[in-house]
Amino acid sequence: MDAVRVALLREVLAGTEWLGATRRFAGALRGSVMSHGGGLLLVGTPEYEPWHLAAHLVDEAAWSGMPELAPTLVRHDARPSDPAHLAVGLGRLEAARRGETLLVVAPGAPCAPLLERVSDARRAGATVLALGPGRGELPAMAHEALAVPDGSELDLDTVQHLVSAAAGENALPTPPRGRRRFRDRLSRLTEHLTAPPPTRW
Repeated sequence: MDAVRVALLREVLAGTEWLGATRRFAGALRGSVMSHGGGLLLVGTPEYEPWHLAAHLVDEAAWSGMPELAPTLVRHDARPSDPAHLAVGLGRLEAARRGETLLVVAPGAPCAPLLERVSDARRAGATVLALGPGRGELPAMAHEALAVPDGSELDLDTVQHLVSAAAGENALPTPPRGRRRFRDRLSRLTEHLTAPPPTRW
């Protein structure tokens, strides 16, 4: 990551609107998975799979003591020969039911087949959250959406890091031993963002 992005992250930590927006969105995500208990499904588009967000949510689930945050990554090109955690295909969206949470990450307008499956999941009772474009069908059908439009001061990857860190935030004033405060996690986020991207997990 270049110095410009690190500087932008510092602005976020200082309390720009992005910090509040990502915390509100992450709170909706956390509240949905904690209150409904049906599991978290995470899906991107055929061109963009949210590997980083999936991996960081798994980490936050462990660090925060909230296993409900660990997502099932739903993939467009999943194959039976893939490792189990990478072999979940779009058919899983068709099986989504009440109590489950579906988080859709899209850098642009999703394709019609994906929108159709998301709409079906919502009709079946799943809670839909959207991270990506601020306009179009996806944010309109979502129960909660965080817009990252083209030209934003933060890009979609950086916002995903902020959302995952905020999702594991502990609401207690004094975190139990082993849990890290939100500020601590965001401080470490700078290190993650400046490191080389991880391999597929």
